[in-house]
Amino acid sequence: MISVEAALSHVFDLVTTTATERVPLVQAAGRVLAEPVSARRSQPPFPASAMDGYAVDTAEAEPGAQFKVIGTAAAGHGFSGHVGPGQAVRIFTGAPLPVGASRVVIQENVTRNGTLITLNPDLDAGPHIRPAGDDFAEGARIDAPRRLGPADLSFLAAMNVAQVPVHCRPNVALIATGDELVMPGEDPGPDQIIASNTFGLKALLEADGGDVRMLPIARDSAASLEAVFALAEGADLIVTSGGASVGDHDIVRDVAGRMGMKQAFYKVAMRPGKPLMAGRLGSMAMIGLPGNPVSSIVCAHIFVRPALRAMQGMPAAPLPRQRAPLAVAIDQNGPREHYMRADLTEAGLIPFDRQDSALLSVLAKARALLIRPPHDPARKPGEVMHYIPL
Repeated sequence: MISVEAALSHVFDLVTTTATERVPLVQAAGRVLAEPVSARRSQPPFPASAMDGYAVDTAEAEPGAQFKVIGTAAAGHGFSGHVGPGQAVRIFTGAPLPVGASRVVIQENVTRNGTLITLNPDLDAGPHIRPAGDDFAEGARIDAPRRLGPADLSFLAAMNVAQVPVHCRPNVALIATGDELVMPGEDPGPDQIIASNTFGLKALLEADGGDVRMLPIARDSAASLEAVFALAEGADLIVTSGGASVGDHDIVRDVAGRMGMKQAFYKVAMRPGKPLMAGRLGSMAMIGLPGNPVSSIVCAHIFVRPALRAMQGMPAAPLPRQRAPLAVAIDQNGPREHYMRADLTEAGLIPFDRQDSALLSVLAKARALLIRPPHDPARKPGEVMHYIPL
């Protein structure tokens, strides 16, 4: 067995960064920016009013001063004239500041009578103006790599960027294996169970940018496995679930090996998920996840998600870890790194009593993977531990 750190390093060596493409901004959510993008204009592109009120010359803005209103400036409809002495323009938030004006008096500080306004005694300091380029200037950059979220998309739109250079989504072929599996909605035989792993894996990997194809279930025969592997042709990454252990029916390693897979490692010193393997099959990286449902999902968090991120140009690094205190005492850990399913409460982390790798009901309740290093000593409430949020 090798350590989690060593196994993840091997996984990073197996994957390659995907090509880049340009996509419309409306399709860029969740994609990873492949190269820096520069603003094509400043924001705002002109001095703009920050409030509803009246645009006047600052030098004339004194309590009790009177002005004649000569026009209106609204967002998208500026005032084309010039503001002279004793004059004001009714202005609304976002409108360009008229020529000759240098401050906005908010409407709450003004008494209006027809076209004449009088500034109230409690006049504030102003000026309630957003300078040109106050948010960002032309040429401002968003650096890459960066996974684009909602705020980024608004930023890019304001920068007048319509096409965005991004990394292509990694094409992932997802394969469940085992004679015991049937699809949800089918009628299982007396010795069969419902295939569940691939549904959780598909959702998990798509959330990290994968373009995931769920292939037919591969049965426990060389012919069936070979046929399904053939359907994976063209993928950037093959992810199998089950069949990677040492039982008589766990033949994924052997079949993949006969098809030319160059194995990088097999078995990792972790709980759950010891029977994990990885290698390269032709041009495709391959990760063989354990068949137990919890093991499969946990290993996907620890190995497949970081691999997908690296394939999209993000740094080759483990998932970010956070820290929180324990709310309860826990016993000493064994020789393998343990990813305990835990609740995350206001009092801290509470690992579930049952940590069996077949218990999907526990995983569904978990909000964190509490990380226990090998031989981690017994811990008391209040001690701070690392965890991965779920």
